Amino acid sequence: METRPLGKTGLTVPVVGMGTWSTFDVHGAVDEAHARTVVDCALEAGANFFDSSPMYGEAERVLGAALEGRRPQALIATKVWTPSAEKGRQQAQRALEFFGGRIDLYQLHNLVNWRDHLTMLEELKAEGKVTAIGATHYSPSAFDQLAVVMKTGRITAIQVPYNPVERDVERMILPLAADLGLGVVLMRPFGEGSLVRHSPSASELAPFQTFGAKTWPQVLLKWGLSEQRCHVSIPATFKPRHMRDNAAAGNPPWFGSAERHRVVTLASHLPVR
Repeated sequence: METRPLGKTGLTVPVVGMGTWSTFDVHGAVDEAHARTVVDCALEAGANFFDSSPMYGEAERVLGAALEGRRPQALIATKVWTPSAEKGRQQAQRALEFFGGRIDLYQLHNLVNWRDHLTMLEELKAEGKVTAIGATHYSPSAFDQLAVVMKTGRITAIQVPYNPVERDVERMILPLAADLGLGVVLMRPFGEGSLVRHSPSASELAPFQTFGAKTWPQVLLKWGLSEQRCHVSIPATFKPRHMRDNAAAGNPPWFGSAERHRVVTLASHLPVR
């Protein structure tokens, strides 16, 4: 697994990590034990960057339990997400309890009440409970506001959607992140699943095998990570096999411009909408 510095955060991350949206919002001993198995696979593969949020139901708690006894092996990215400053502090306290009193990357989720929460996260950082602060947004309509937050100099990472059919970040956000030295976390590498409901043919995928990409999901992950201004992609999964396959996409060589263009063409012809 290739690793990259996550901008100026001070963190070094694997290029493939794991998201927990939807997949880790589970209850009960059986599903929570299965979550630990998925985390086992991620750690074994070197995909030790895990992203969560209080927006994801039980995901923070389930991820924290799955990492019990091995928290030092993981890098935790989570988020604060509430209009209330007081509830934001409560969310942070719960997250710190789930993750051994320390968050590696604490993010302003969708910029909700970002000014109050940013001040709170800076206090936690000063106390040594947070290593780095970031901001996220999923919608291009909010990218102007995200740019404002990026330019404050108070965050060192962003999380944005990026895949062959969602490329809005290329216009302003990725160049700005590079100029400011910010880490970039890629969400939605599979378009929330829409890009992997169908796959190009075996013959269409064959040229990518020389890059170590044997499946369409691996091709999609390689596509995003071949953009060197990006540092870690976080596909969500609840299947150990998928976790292993995702991690296998985290090794060079990376696509050049011709291969990346070909992936865009293939994705544009899939019945994903």
